[in-house]
Amino acid sequence: MNASSWRLSDARFLLVLALPLVMLGIVLVDPASVALGAAGSWAVIAAIDTLWPGAQRSPAPAGRQPALRWLLRLYVPLHLALLVAGLRAAAGADWPQLAGLAFGIGFITGSMGITFAHELGHSRSRVDRALAWALMASVNYSHFMVEHYRGHHPRAATREDPASARPGESLWRFLPRTLTGSFVGAWRLEAQSLRRTGGGWLSSPLAWCWGLNLGFVLLLALSGQSRMLAFWLGQCAMAIWLLETVNYIEHYGLQRTTSADGKREPFGVHHAWNADHVLSNSVLANLQRHSDHHLRALTPYSELQALPGPQLPTGYAGSVLLAAVPPLWFAVMKKRLAGLTAG
Repeated sequence: MNASSWRLSDARFLLVLALPLVMLGIVLVDPASVALGAAGSWAVIAAIDTLWPGAQRSPAPAGRQPALRWLLRLYVPLHLALLVAGLRAAAGADWPQLAGLAFGIGFITGSMGITFAHELGHSRSRVDRALAWALMASVNYSHFMVEHYRGHHPRAATREDPASARPGESLWRFLPRTLTGSFVGAWRLEAQSLRRTGGGWLSSPLAWCWGLNLGFVLLLALSGQSRMLAFWLGQCAMAIWLLETVNYIEHYGLQRTTSADGKREPFGVHHAWNADHVLSNSVLANLQRHSDHHLRALTPYSELQALPGPQLPTGYAGSVLLAAVPPLWFAVMKKRLAGLTAG
């Protein structure tokens, strides 16, 4: 990396590596403390986002910063090391400790691993996209690599998109719809692509990733590694829950119109919720600048702008917790949706 291309404010993105490194150290030294470490990190980020006014704005981008993409690439071996360490710790853990491992490591693989897979998957680089497939396969959710780019981006904030939440829809009603719709939609899109190109399923990375996932789960089951299997499925469940909860809050209640001939309204700044809180934006590679991401999907995370679209009450760390309690979420978001309509 070229150090001269960095600004002082870019150092905040080192949290991309710092947080998983700390969690890996906890797993190796004191596995019983993993859940506490993850919960504490989550609480600190949510509290700073919500309570410290000075942390509610991120620095503006300063042109192209290609060196910053290397932070996401360097995260990948850390992610894999964390999973290996978790599997080893799980083999000798009791069941409460195992649940803590799944929660704590799933917090990292979901909040950071899936977020960085999403960013790498938008890259023009085939290597970056391969790293994205590896990260999504590590949480048993590789169909995201098809549904998100070919399905969600064209259909975001419409009723046809399973990953866009409707007005008044709770998180817990949204989850079954998005889990089913995204899975079915991904395989349908992949089949259409293969028919169009004349390829077979052996050429599909989706089929290969799911085959590897099923094979690994079967290996753990047949070898009697019940604790490893429980950890693996638990961290996957935690990671997927975080992903789909973020999907829920990103477009909640925002609707693009569709004309009588089926043509969708162009995606605009007002079709995604945004947050510009510096700590969560640093950890999540500016994912919260979500309107600009949809408008310029190939733009690297470090170049995304804070646009004046709909604003969440706090960063994703706090918004995920709000969404998990529907009465609280509705109480906060009803006023914001009403304000958008009035505006």
